[in-house]
Amino acid sequence: MELIKTAFSSCPNDTFIFDAMVHGKIDINGFVFEPHIADVDELNKSAFSGIFELTKLSFYAFFLLRKRYILLDAGCAIGYGCGPILVAKNKTIDIETDIIAIPGQFTTAHLLLRLWNPNVCTAVLRFDEILPAVRDGKFSAGLVIHEGRFVYKKYGLVEIVDLGQWWEKLTSLPIPLGCIALRNDCEKYYEKITGIMKASVKYACSNPSRVYPYVRSLAQEMEDEIIQKHITLYVNEFTHSLGKLGKKAIATLEEIAQHRGVL
Repeated sequence: MELIKTAFSSCPNDTFIFDAMVHGKIDINGFVFEPHIADVDELNKSAFSGIFELTKLSFYAFFLLRKRYILLDAGCAIGYGCGPILVAKNKTIDIETDIIAIPGQFTTAHLLLRLWNPNVCTAVLRFDEILPAVRDGKFSAGLVIHEGRFVYKKYGLVEIVDLGQWWEKLTSLPIPLGCIALRNDCEKYYEKITGIMKASVKYACSNPSRVYPYVRSLAQEMEDEIIQKHITLYVNEFTHSLGKLGKKAIATLEEIAQHRGVL
């Protein structure tokens, strides 16, 4: 048995696609996928030390870690209408002087914010703490990801800009948010692990009721409606396989970031 330390977040789309492989509900080909649950910011930071053999990463972090990790052709969070949203109590904030709470230095959300406006002032806060912090006036604005896009209005906040829509208007491409990456010293297992990841995604999509208990047990937003919206939005054709369009979207994001000096 080959132990693969496997890291992903507690967000519904991650737990949905990983459930079958970490719990042996499919043929895992002699591997043991040991789950480690962490916030997206922690996952990105851990990858710079190469702690986990298999890990969820923001694409911003992955671009910076190409020498250490290999992108899997499965498990990606790429799509339309699913980008981060900048929110505030009102629309009178000064984008370039007010401090914006972001969910992590190496998140794709932060990368998109910098591409949209390179002069923003930011402070890192755990993603699930951003909405209450902005509501309570600790920060003028916040960049919300994951289920935050579904619930920010409940906190009395308004949208400043939907960075996913901004990206789509700029490129006519889906937005690459997160990916699953394999540490390069495990490259010999790439094909097998990619196949298992694909099988795990397929199992979840074909048997949602069998994976929902695990998803619910770790979800930050416990309402079934929010969990379902989250999964429907972030688990799609690109999660099964990148395809030409997914690969083009990733390459375009990296190229634009390099051209504008963000990478």
